[in-house]
Amino acid sequence: MTPILAKADAAELIVAARIRKKLTWADIAGEIDAPVVWCVAALLGQHPMSAAQAEKVCALLELDGSVAESLQLQPARGLDPEMLSDPTIYRFHEALAVYGPALKELIHEEFGDGIMSAINFKVDIARREHPDGDRVVVTFDGKFLDYRW
Repeated sequence: MTPILAKADAAELIVAARIRKKLTWADIAGEIDAPVVWCVAALLGQHPMSAAQAEKVCALLELDGSVAESLQLQPARGLDPEMLSDPTIYRFHEALAVYGPALKELIHEEFGDGIMSAINFKVDIARREHPDGDRVVVTFDGKFLDYRW
């Protein structure tokens, strides 16, 4: 019996196959009818996929059943500390370090004592043209969960 691949190993195979087949992440997300950001996070190991989704992805990318099994496992969520050296990921940390306290204050002022859910959550990315260079627009859409005492 073939052992189930670690999620990181499956992710490497998926990225290589996607590039080799000249597919975009949006192409793959469309095949499984899933939001693109969620799909990429799942394919990189941060969400479990259903058996049907995993099998469709593996068929599209011509990957074997061990990858499909890995895609269905519950993840150990979080960021590998080595990823903090990636400039794009670091900038997200930097933006939250600078603006996080202000966002927290504004959430409390607008909604009361609680948090934004990252479980009941949607995230999207878009490009907005700008004369000084295109802008990256990231939208976090999380349900407000009030603390109940």
